[in-house]
Formats: sequence, structure tokens, C-alpha cells
Amino acid sequence: MICSGFPDPQLLFFVEGAPPLLYYSHIPVMIISLLLGFYVYFVGQKTVASRILLTISIVFSLWVLCNLITWTSNDSTIIFFVWAFFGILFALVSLLSVYFVYVFSDKKDISLFKKLIFGLILLPIIVLTPTRHNIEVFDLGVCGIPNGGTYFNAYYYVVGLLSFIWILGILVSRIRSKGVPREMKKQILLLGIGVEFFLFSFFLAGALASYFVDMGYVADFGLEFYGLFGMPIFMAFLTYIIVRYKAMNVKLLGAQVLVMAMTILIGSQFFFVKSSINKVLTAITFVLVIGFGYILIRSIQRELERREELQMMTERLSQANERLKKLDRAKSDFISIASHQLRTPLTAIKGFISLILEGSYGSVTGDVQNALNKVYLSNERLIHLVEDLLNISRIESGKLQFRMESCDLTALLRDVTDMFVLRAKEKGLKLTLDIPSGTLPLIMTDGQKVREVISNLIDNAIKYSETGEVKIQVISMNEGVRVLVKDTGMGIEQEDLPYLFQKFSRGKDIGRVHANGTGLGLYVGKNLMEALGGSIAVESDGPGKGATFSIVLPATLPDTILRRTEQQVFEQV
Repeated sequence: MICSGFPDPQLLFFVEGAPPLLYYSHIPVMIISLLLGFYVYFVGQKTVASRILLTISIVFSLWVLCNLITWTSNDSTIIFFVWAFFGILFALVSLLSVYFVYVFSDKKDISLFKKLIFGLILLPIIVLTPTRHNIEVFDLGVCGIPNGGTYFNAYYYVVGLLSFIWILGILVSRIRSKGVPREMKKQILLLGIGVEFFLFSFFLAGALASYFVDMGYVADFGLEFYGLFGMPIFMAFLTYIIVRYKAMNVKLLGAQVLVMAMTILIGSQFFFVKSSINKVLTAITFVLVIGFGYILIRSIQRELERREELQMMTERLSQANERLKKLDRAKSDFISIASHQLRTPLTAIKGFISLILEGSYGSVTGDVQNALNKVYLSNERLIHLVEDLLNISRIESGKLQFRMESCDLTALLRDVTDMFVLRAKEKGLKLTLDIPSGTLPLIMTDGQKVREVISNLIDNAIKYSETGEVKIQVISMNEGVRVLVKDTGMGIEQEDLPYLFQKFSRGKDIGRVHANGTGLGLYVGKNLMEALGGSIAVESDGPGKGATFSIVLPATLPDTILRRTEQQVFEQV
């Protein structure tokens, strides 16, 4: 049977008389809903949440399609058929929204008990849909069912209101929960705003339209058009959550959504534009949006691919760095163990050679004595190397111990200078110590470590100076004491200065003068001075112009060193 039209063309359900808003409120909304639902499902991982979202978009689109048919068809049989599905589709959208909020918030599927509750709520609608309680009367005059299924309509609107309150309760519970991370609470809040706005507008517009038609205030259900716009808003909130928080395992770009939405909105104008020039302009705009949108999306996709590659490279570098750290720790442990094992026999060798040279085992000839002296010096170098390796191992593992106490720097410097006077004299060098008049203040430091650093600087100055002098100068400052070791030796290239305090680093011409160096002494000295709150530096005007090494010892210890010293004392106690 074919429906007859209204005398007033504004009240017609036919295509010619349908309001222009019909195509904006139905077709774009339906396409956007389906696109996002399928996009999230196929691009992301097929999780429970993505399956529910896809189901919501399909069920909602079926409701929109049924509604569109009732507005555009003049066949009473078709209208009568599709009208029967409004209730069950509306209830399904409402309960599926509750289901989606549960799964999104908890990151897991709901229990069987909750699913049974959903089934019980839907059961009356499923049972009553094909009965008179759903559709009682079909009015051929208006091609609609203005008075049909009053109690049935009330039930599924109650389901919509119940779903709205139910979701509100879930949101409040999850946001107030202490076990939910802060970032997740923000996502839940944004999702709640979007889905609640969608359900409220969908529910309210439908309920008001039905009520006003029943009361005779309006002649059609056009008010429900406005309720459909809640779905794009819900999708916009969901898109923001996906883009901002990378939710639902989807790498969705905002530009893709923007281009799709613009394409759909412009394309929907073809359904109601009348003028030929308007159709041409709309077509040109439509093509331009698709073209520029494609270029924009491709460029962003390439940028995203580069970012992903960079992220993968960063992760690989991080893993490699972690492996290198483990290898470095293993190396330090090996050096520490090996050094400890080497130090004992080397000390024994030194002791026995000393006894032999002193004549404890009988007199030795000149040639034998010279050979033993060489062995003794080589053994000394090995002992110094082992000590440097042990210090490096302790420094890098954070196990270097300090004994902080008041140190008389004047006495320490005189003692160290006396140790090297004979060696300097043997090389024809003048070794002097310049201490300012008066008494230097006592300094709180580890005297033994300072002695090691200064001894190494004086030793190097004598090694690399063939003529001239080595001068040790002390300068008293407000912030502490500065000790300079000046020599007239071979000097240092300017490009070598930044690398001089690195591990195993030596000047490029140093090996020709002194081949037995290891490049560890200055590295150890730098770390010792920094650990004591001081500093070490070097200056040189170039090759053949000597060098000046300086250390600065602070008058007062930094708080970090004091805390470390107190911790060491506590551990010893």
C-alpha cells in the first residue's frame, strides 16, 4: 500500500518535501560513525573495546538508516517494517555504550553476571518487538505510527535513561578510585563526557519528539534530527583520546579524521543543492578537499613512519647502551679482581728485591745490582699501574673510600717534594717549593689521595722535562688553596689539552720521550679531585714551552661529600 501525502509540503515524509537538515543529520553522521568504527577495528588490535565500538557504530547506523527510510519512503509496507526496529536498536545502542565504558575503563571484558543483566534488560524488547505492544496502529494519513506502543516506547526510553545513569556511576567510581592511574582517569573523564552527551542528546531528542507528537504539539518527529549530532561529538572525543593518549592501540592521526569529516560534510551537500552552479562549486570544493587531504595525510604518514623508525632506533640504542653498561661493570669487576691478585705477588717481588739489594742474602756484583735495580723499577711501574687500575675500578663502581680529616698541606707538600729531590737532581733539574709566608690553613680532605695526585703531577713533570726546573707553587685563596706544578718540559699541543684527562689518553709525542706511560694517572687524579670537591686543570703554550698543572682544594667540603663521608663512617661503625 502506498501512503498519501500531506496537503502541506513541509509535513511530507517524501524526498521532495523532506527538510534539508535530514541529509546533514543522517548521512554524514552515519558515515562518520561507520568509518571510525571500522577504522579502529581494522587498524588497531582487534580488542574487546574495538569490537564493541564497531558494534555500536553498526547498530546506531542501522537506527539512522531506518529513520531515514521512514522520512524518504512513501511505501507504507517498508515504513511499517523498519519502524518496528527502532526500540530494539535504541536499547542496544544504550546498553552497548555501558558495555564499552566498562571495557575501556577496566581494560578487560565484563563478567558473565553483567552480561546476563544486559540480556534480561533486552529480553522484554526482543520478545515484544514483533507484537502489537510495539506497533498498534499505522496511520496512512501521516505515514507513521503516532499512537503505537506507548508502554513499549516508555520501556526502551527507560532503558536509555538507566544506561545514562549507569555510565555516570561507572565514571564516578573509576575516577575516584585510587588504583586507577592519573592519565587513565583523564581518558575515562573525556570518554564519559562524549558518550554521556551522545546518549543524553539521542535519548532526549527521541523522547521529546515522541511526546510532542503524541500530545499534538508538532506534526512530525523532526526534533529527533538534532539528537543524532551527539554521535559525531562522541566520536570527536574518542578520536582525541586515541590521538592524545594512543588509546585502544590505534595510531590514528587527527588529520585523517579532519579530512574524512570535511569530505563527508561537503559530499552530503549533493543531496539537496538545487542550482547547477552550486553543484559545480560543491564538486570543485569536494575534489580539492580530497586532493589536498590526500597529500596532507601522506606527508603525515611519512612523518609518522620516520618517528616510528627513530623510536625503534632509540630503543635499540637504549638496549645496546644497557648491554654496554653491563659489559663495563663486568670489565671493572674483572680489573678489580685481577688487580687484587696481581698486587700481592708484585709486593712480594718488591720486598725480596729490596732485601737482595740491601745484602740480606749476601753481597751482589755491580752487574747483578744494575739488573736488580732495573727489575725493581719495572716492578714499581707495575705496582703503580695496578694501583691506578684499582682506583679506576673503585671510582667507576662507586666503591672508592675516603678518609676525611684535617690536613696540614704545608707538611704534605714538603714531604712529597723531598721524595723527588734526588730524582730531579739525577736529571739535572731544579726542584723548588714556593709556599707563601705564614701558615696555610688546615684543609678538611683525604690527605693520602691528595698526596697521590700531587706525586703523580711532580713525577710527570720530571719525566717530561730534560732541562730547566720543576716548580711547586702554593696560592692561598678565599675559597681554598691552589697548588701549581710548573715544568719547562716538552709542553702539550693545544688540540691535546681537552683529552688529556681521559682514560688511556696521552699526547701524541709523549711516547717518544717516555714509552712506559699508561695514560691513567691524570684520569685517576681528575676523578679523585672531583670526588674531594676540588678540580684539576692544565695549561700549556705549546710544544717545547712547558706545562702547568694545577689543583684546587676547597676550604670547606660540599654537602654531598659531607653526607658521603658520614655514610662511610656509619657503615664502618
